[in-house]
Amino acid sequence: MKTALARNTEPSHATDSANEISDTEVVMESVWDSDGTIAMVGSMQVHIIIFLTLALFQLQSPIDDEAVVIVSTPPEYEEKIEMIEEIVVSETPQTAIGSDAMAELDMAQASAEVFAEVADIPNPVDLQPTDLGQIMVNRLFNQPVAPQKRLETRKGSTGTGTAGAAGAVDQITFEIMQAAEERPTLVVWLFDQSGSLTRQRSDIRERFNRIYEELGILNDGKAEANAPQEEARVLTSIIGFGEKVDLYTDEPTADLSEIQSIVSKIPVDNSGVERVFTAVEAAAKEYKPLRRNIGPRGPKRNVLFVVVTDERGDDGMRLETSIDSCRKLGIPVYVIGVPAPFGQEHTLVKYVDPDPKYDQTPAWAQVDQGPETLLPERLQLSFTGNFEQEPVIDSGFGPYGLTRLCYETGGIYFTVHPSRNVSREVRRNEIEAFTSDMRYFFDPSAMVRYRPDYVSQQDYITAVKNSPLRAALVKAAAIPNVDGIQRPRTRFVKTNEAQLAGDLTKAQQDAAPLEPKLLQMALTLEQGLPGREDETSPRWLAGFDLAYGRVLAQKVRTETYNAVLAQAKRGMPFKDKKNNTWILVPSDEINVGSKWQREADKAREYLTGVIEQHPDTPWALLATKELEAPIGWKWTEEFTAPKPPREPGPGNNNNNPAPNDDQKRMLKRAPKRPIPKL
Repeated sequence: MKTALARNTEPSHATDSANEISDTEVVMESVWDSDGTIAMVGSMQVHIIIFLTLALFQLQSPIDDEAVVIVSTPPEYEEKIEMIEEIVVSETPQTAIGSDAMAELDMAQASAEVFAEVADIPNPVDLQPTDLGQIMVNRLFNQPVAPQKRLETRKGSTGTGTAGAAGAVDQITFEIMQAAEERPTLVVWLFDQSGSLTRQRSDIRERFNRIYEELGILNDGKAEANAPQEEARVLTSIIGFGEKVDLYTDEPTADLSEIQSIVSKIPVDNSGVERVFTAVEAAAKEYKPLRRNIGPRGPKRNVLFVVVTDERGDDGMRLETSIDSCRKLGIPVYVIGVPAPFGQEHTLVKYVDPDPKYDQTPAWAQVDQGPETLLPERLQLSFTGNFEQEPVIDSGFGPYGLTRLCYETGGIYFTVHPSRNVSREVRRNEIEAFTSDMRYFFDPSAMVRYRPDYVSQQDYITAVKNSPLRAALVKAAAIPNVDGIQRPRTRFVKTNEAQLAGDLTKAQQDAAPLEPKLLQMALTLEQGLPGREDETSPRWLAGFDLAYGRVLAQKVRTETYNAVLAQAKRGMPFKDKKNNTWILVPSDEINVGSKWQREADKAREYLTGVIEQHPDTPWALLATKELEAPIGWKWTEEFTAPKPPREPGPGNNNNNPAPNDDQKRMLKRAPKRPIPKL
C-alpha cells in the first residue's frame, strides 16, 4: 500500500476542481484505482459466487427406510482353536476336470484311442481335484482296448465270462504292479455274493495264480516268502457284500492259498440285495490308517479296491459319500462289471444252476444292470416299427453309479460280456450262462463320442434345466411305458355288415389307449425344438432326434390305423364281388389326412438324420428298425373260403392210451431248484 500510495502522489495535470479534494479522498481513490486491488476484488467475487452456489445444494446420503440399526453391544465369543489330528496326502498327481480345465479331454472314457473334443458339462468351480478314471470295454474278450495302450489277454478255458474277467484281471495286475513300485500296496477285493457271480468268482480265484506270479510274491520268491506278513510288498484283503458287508480276512495276507480258500468259501447271498457302495465306504474306513502319512515318504501303503459284480447296486444313495471317502484317501476303485442295457434299468440273465446235481435247464431271471445315465434319456416305447418287442442293446458303458465311482477315483470300469459280437445280432441261444440277454453290441471307438455325463446329480440337473432340448427329452422319458397294440389286427373277414362293423370297432378299442400317451410325448418333445440348434453334445442330439422321430412315426401309425378302420365302418365295397376279406397292410401312402402325411414326412426326416449322423450306434439301430415298417396303411382285398364244419372223430372204444416210451420212463430227471434272487 505504501508503494501504491507513493506512486499515486506524484504531480498530475488534473483540473483546478480536483485540487479541492481532500487528502483522504485522494488516498481512497488511489487504492481502488490500482491494478492489484481490482484483481483481488475480482477473485473474491468469483470465490463468493462459487461458495454460494455450493451452499444451494444439499449434500446427504439417501436414507434406507429398511435399514436395521444394531444398538446393542455385540456378544463376546470365545475363539476356539481346532487341532488337526491327522493329514492325509495322496502321492498320486491330482488333475482338475471339466471343460474349463486342462483335463477336459480326459473325462470318463469308453475303451477307445480317441476322445470327444469338448466336454459337455462345465466343471463347477468348487469341484475338488480328481484322478481321471477310465472305462474299459472288453472287445470280443481276446484284446481289450484301453486309452493310450493296448492290452493282451488270454481267453479262459472254462466258465462263464472267463475271457472277459481274465482280461480285466490282467489289466488290474498291471495297475497293482505300478502301485507296488511306488510303495507297499494293499489290494482289497470286494465280491458280490449273489448267485449269478458264482462262476465268475471261481474264474477270478483261479486267476490269482497269474497275479501273484507276475507280482513275484509266490512262495518260491525267497525274499518275500521269508519276510514277515506285514512287510510283504503286496497284501490282499477279501470283502463280500450282499444284504450285509463282511470282511473275510481278519488281517491282510500275502498267502495265495489262504486267499484262494477264502474266495472259494464265500457264501451265496440269496437276498437279492447288493450294497456295493456301502461296502466301498466301509472298506475305506477300515483301511484308512494305511493312508496316513508316516513321514516324508508319504502313507504306509497304497490301497486299491477291486469290485466284482454284475449289477448296478441297490444303495445308490451312498454313491457320493463313497466317492468322497475314496478321494480323500487317494484310493482308486476298479470294477469288473457288466455293460448297462441301453436306456433301461433291467435285463434278463440266463441262469443255470451252478450245482450240476440239479437240473441244468436254462432259466431267465431279471436283474438291475442299468441305465448308463443318471436319469433315463430314452423313451419307454414297448415295441418297434414292426410291433415287436424291442431288443436289449448294449449301451457301450457300465451302470452310471459304478462307472462314475471309477471315474472319480481314478480307476477303471471293465464291461464283461462273453457273447459280445459287434458285427451281427447275437441270437438268444448263443448267450452263455450267467450272462445278460443282449442282442446288439457296438464298437467302443464309435461310442466314445457318446459317453454319458459323469457328473454329480446337482450338476446334471442344472445342465438339463439350462437346455430346453435336454429338459424335454428327460421329461418325455419319464412318461410311463406305453401299453398299447403289440401287433394290430389287420385281417377282417366279412360275413355281414354288423359282424364287420363289430370287428372293426373292437380293433379301434385296442389301439385307443395308445393315442393319448403318444400325443403327450410328442407335445413334450416339441418343447425342446427351440434348443436343438444350441445343443453341441452328439449324445443328446442323437437321443432327442431318435425320440422325436419315433414318437411321430408311432403316433401317425396309430392314428391312421384308427382312421382307416373308421373309414371301413362307413362302408367300403369290394372291387371284386367274389372277395369277402379286407386286409390292412403297411404303406408309405397316407390317404386319410394331409396332417398325418406332414407328420410322417417329419418323422422320416428325423430318423434318417439319426442314421446318417450317428452311424454304428444304438440310436441308429433303433431308427433303422423304426423305418423298416412303413408309417401308413392301405386296404387290400382277397377271398377267404369258409371253413367246413368239423366232423366228429370215431370213438376209441375205451381203449387204453398208448404207453409212454419205456426208455423215457426209465430216465431219472435231476431235481430242480427255484431260481434264487439275483
